[in-house]
This record gives sequence, structure tokens and C-alpha cells, in this order.
Amino acid sequence: MSRARSHLRAAFFLTAVSPRGATSWIAARRELSARPAPQEPGMEYQDAVRTLNTLQTNASYLEQAKRQRGDPQKQLEAMELYLARSGLQVEDLDRLNIIHITGTKGKGSTCAFTERILRNYGLKTGFFSSPHLVQVRERIRINGQPISPELFTKHFWRLYHRLEETEDSNSCVSMPAYFRFLTLMAFHVFLQEKVDLAVVEVGIGGAYDCTNIVRKPVVCGVASLGIDHTSLLGDTVEKIAWQKGGIFKRGVPAFTVLQPDGPLAVLRERAEQTSCPLYLCPPLEALEEGGLPLTLGLEGEHQRSNAALALQLAHCWLQQKDHRGVGEVKASRPSLLRQLPLAPVFQPTPHMLRGLRDTEWPGRTQVLRRGPLTWYLDGAHTSSSVQACVRWFRQALHRCKEPRSGTEVRVLLFNSTGDRDAAALLKLLQPCQFDYAVFCPNLTEVSSTDNADQQNFTVTLDQVLLRCLEHQQHWSRLDEEQACPEPGGPTSLLLAPHPAHSHSTSSLVFSCISQALQWISQGRDPVFQPHSPPRGLFTHPVAGSGANVLREAAAIHVLVTGSLHLVGGVLKLLEPSLSQ
Repeated sequence: MSRARSHLRAAFFLTAVSPRGATSWIAARRELSARPAPQEPGMEYQDAVRTLNTLQTNASYLEQAKRQRGDPQKQLEAMELYLARSGLQVEDLDRLNIIHITGTKGKGSTCAFTERILRNYGLKTGFFSSPHLVQVRERIRINGQPISPELFTKHFWRLYHRLEETEDSNSCVSMPAYFRFLTLMAFHVFLQEKVDLAVVEVGIGGAYDCTNIVRKPVVCGVASLGIDHTSLLGDTVEKIAWQKGGIFKRGVPAFTVLQPDGPLAVLRERAEQTSCPLYLCPPLEALEEGGLPLTLGLEGEHQRSNAALALQLAHCWLQQKDHRGVGEVKASRPSLLRQLPLAPVFQPTPHMLRGLRDTEWPGRTQVLRRGPLTWYLDGAHTSSSVQACVRWFRQALHRCKEPRSGTEVRVLLFNSTGDRDAAALLKLLQPCQFDYAVFCPNLTEVSSTDNADQQNFTVTLDQVLLRCLEHQQHWSRLDEEQACPEPGGPTSLLLAPHPAHSHSTSSLVFSCISQALQWISQGRDPVFQPHSPPRGLFTHPVAGSGANVLREAAAIHVLVTGSLHLVGGVLKLLEPSLSQ
């Protein structure tokens, strides 16, 4: 432990944060975390978000959910109680046309594709997703746009005061946790705004997820499944598939993409138990036959699977809207290999084609080209999603290759949170041959008290910095292994011609995203122009020598990945308009 503490002090020295200052900052965070909600709150957006942040009990909620994994009904009963206290009944949710989408990779992108397609038909859409990147109001959208600060503030205080008024003195938990509260708020917004349909992304779970209080969705979707949140969902992809399949409802059609045999068999069993008709989506190529190639607004080959699922979900609901009835999906043919009926093969309409092309989903396979810097942003945080990220990064590097005089530098900006295996994720990124690896917490600034949307009371600065130092140690070990590759090893996966390293990759740890970006950009990004860094910030030898390399480079390629929250913090600084 003493060794870890010494590393931590070294990181503080690098980032010009004194241990005393860090302790004061952590104490300030704890004081704010424990501060009760004001009795007469101001009607400002930031006031609402600060009060919302007092509900950040995710850690205790997840621990409770883990204990009650075998009885998800208790989770839903608790959610029903909160719903009733908020002034709604489960029957009220039946009035909403909800498309319910789960998965471990690509569910957010699938939601974005689906919502954009259906909005092209002139429908008023709602959209609930998580997490947010820059502002929490991004989680609740009307017609593709985050609800306004005024609308968020109005609905937040209305719901918050309603729950206060109906508090049960015998209950130990008077307020729902952060995500539950936002889920309740989304339902209230969608009902009051009278949306034609709502696309709802399932949270971490499935069967016991609080969004699963929806008992009559119009159609369900399961995106790609992989290993994630193992402490809560299970340590195998089959166990995770069992949880994700918990959103299936009797008679409600469901669609899934091509999965490995194990999880696909579990989904089929889940569907049979609930009398849910489950269909396997044909690949996007099948819908392109006889027509033009489909253009997607989101980059990356893996987005084609998400787009194929979105087309089936949109097509199914449009059929229901035309009074063809729930569950009346005509399969194109049985799939003997996967033992699931194959979903319909149809010609996408112009509305569908335009929806796929115009879909935007920030932080997912997003490229920002600015001066000599190119930022590649992808919130990949599972092994399968990082593999997809690496493939996309390779393709993007090839596409942007231009004749340049001078050196090209590749930089990795990474963080990983929760129970994810950071060492495994970093190993997948090693073949990209980065010149520098930079690690920092998901904090835009050392102190986030002035920005309520970025506050996180579930961790301390000590904890997140120690984790970043662990990431750096993992990377150093992998770098040493890569210096002596085995035959047929990682060198066969090189993404693009790149000079072989004559030395190990240099790595740095910074205490916040802003300081990491200051060092990476060296003032060369035309938009990100922060104030002068604190004195002594870049006195570390690697930081000093690297600064010279970055200032002289003809092109700098920066991959930001490992955590959606990290990507969100980077976007907040690189695209200030997103905070307006």
C-alpha cells in the first residue's frame, strides 16, 4: 500500500496538485455529497442537477441488486412503488408506444438509428438513454434533441417534490437512486409531451432493470452481447444473455443480431418461456440486394449490425401502426443454422435510408479533424467493443492518410471504470503502436463543483488516480512484452505502416481531462485553447520531451476510448457548444 501511495504522490507532483489540496478537494466533494437538497430550491438547471447528484447511490444500489439477482421481481416492485408515488400507475405506461432495446455493445447506436428512422416519418419521438456525455438532459430527448434546461428543471422539481410529499416514514429509502429517478422522469416527460413513440435503452441489466417496468412494449431488440458488468450480470456471456432476455414480453415481437451459439440459445429459451416471437436479423447486405448500398451516419463496420437491427425494429412498429397487429411478423424463412426464424427481408424506404444516413450519436466512432490534430472518439468499454474500435481506428487512419512532410504521432487517451478488466482492454489496443499513452480520470477539471453535470460522488480522487496508475502499470508491462514479440504475435495486427519503436511507449498520468488535453494538443487545436497550465504542470521528463515532439509533428492522431464518461469529458472541452 505504501508503494501505491508513493506512486499517487508522484502523480500529484506531475499534475501540480498538492496532497493537501487534494485532501481539501475530496473533503469539499464529500461535504457537497452529504448536503441535503434545499427546501426552497432555485429554478435553475444547475440547481436541479446538483440535487439530482445527491441521489448518486449507484454503488449501494448495484450491491443490493446483486444480492437480489435471483428475485428480480423485488426490483420491479420497488420501481412500481416509486412510480405510484410519482403519480403514475403501470397502466399509464401502457399508453406509451415503447421500443425497448438492450445489449452490451451497440444498444445506444441501435436506439439512435431507430429513433432517427421513425422521426423521418413525421412522428413525434421520445428517446431515453444513458449515460450522458456532457449534460444530463441528453438522457431524455424529444424529436432527437435533449430536452431544454427549462423543461428539465420543471419536470425535475415537480417529480422531486411529489416524491417528498409521498414519502413513507417506514421506508428506509425515500428517494429512488439516480438512474431510477431519471427513468421515472422520462416517463413523465413522454406522457406529458404526448410522443407518438419512445425508444428506451435498457440500463445495465435486463430482467431487473428499472426500465423493465414497461410491461407492454411494442417491440424489443437485443444488440450484440458480450462480457460486461460481470459482478452484477454474471461471469459468462450466457448468464448475461439470460438477464438481457428478461425484457421479452408475451406476444411482443423481438429481434436480435447474430450472436455466438451460447447466448443465442439462451435468448431462444427466454423467448420460448415468455411466448415471445424472436427473430434473427438478416445482415444489412441482404437488404441492399437490388438497391443502392446503405450509407450510415455512424462510422465503423460494426455499426452495420446495429443498423440492421434498427431497420427491423422500425419496420415492425410501422406495420403495427398500420393496424397489422402486434406479433404479426412474417419471417422470410427459417434459419436452420441458428434455429431462429429469419426476420423479413424488405426494401428500405427513402425515409429509412435517409434516417440511417442522418443518424448522429456523439462519442461513438466520432472523428474531429482540427488543424494537425485528429481526434478519434469512441466510448468502447468491453473487449468486443474495443476490438471493433481498433478496426474502425485502422480504417479511419487509412482514409485520412495524406502526403505530409514531417512526423506523425499517435496518442492513446484511456480510462476504464467499474469492474472491467483494464489490462485486457489495453492489450487489445497495443497493436495500434501508440507513441504516447495518456491516462486520466473522467474529470474535466480537478474540481468539478462548478459543473454539476460532471459531478460523481461515488468515487474519490484518490481512488480514480490510483486506478489510472494501475492502467499505466498494465501498459508498461504490455509494452515490455511487445518489445520481444512471439512469432505470429501482435505484429501481425499492425494497423498501418508505422516506424518500429526504438524505445518503449512513453506514458503519463494526469489528474483531469483538461490537463491531459493541454499536453496532447500543445495549443495546436484551433478550438481548445485553455488558459496557461499551472506552473510546473509539465515538468516531468516524459512530458517535456513529448511536448517538443507534439509541437513539431505534422499530424497527431489521438484515440480516446475505454469509457463513455471519458469521451464525454473530452467532448465537453473540444466542443463547447455542447454545453450550451
